[in-house]
Amino acid sequence: MHAIKFGAFVTHPVYDPYGMLEPWRYLTSVFMHSGIQHLLFNLFAVLVFAPPLERLLGSLRYVFFYLLCGVGGNAFSALASDVAADGGTHVGVGASGAIYGVYGAYLFISLFRKSQLDVSSRKTVYTILIFGVIFSLLAPQVDLWAHVGGALAGFLLYSLFERAKARNRRYRT
Repeated sequence: MHAIKFGAFVTHPVYDPYGMLEPWRYLTSVFMHSGIQHLLFNLFAVLVFAPPLERLLGSLRYVFFYLLCGVGGNAFSALASDVAADGGTHVGVGASGAIYGVYGAYLFISLFRKSQLDVSSRKTVYTILIFGVIFSLLAPQVDLWAHVGGALAGFLLYSLFERAKARNRRYRT
């Protein structure tokens, strides 16, 4: 399979259930896509939703955040694949875990920093997440667990960045 040759994320229930034999695949797979439609859909999501979050975090923190969410999505997928134990090799590509990390950050903001988003923006966040889960359940080629893992990673990482920012503000004053 060509995707594996070029850096796709791979787990095998017996030989490498958590993808740890080649850990670099946790990151390289985030930059790979299964086709032009997959790439364009992810590009659209990044172009629409990433810039406001990047402004909130700052560019360097955002890059770190985005990559960690992609890795987190792959890690959650590996854990969930092992629990499911369907017996087959799991191959994953795409930036969806990282993109769902962005959605997870917006979910955090929608729930705990409501003043930063207007009501319609909060509704948009909820709608995207609901439709994303439904789509992930209905489309067999989509890795639901990478989406869930990326969203959880984004939610938790954004919370950590917020705490660090608040702590830094307290120390400066």
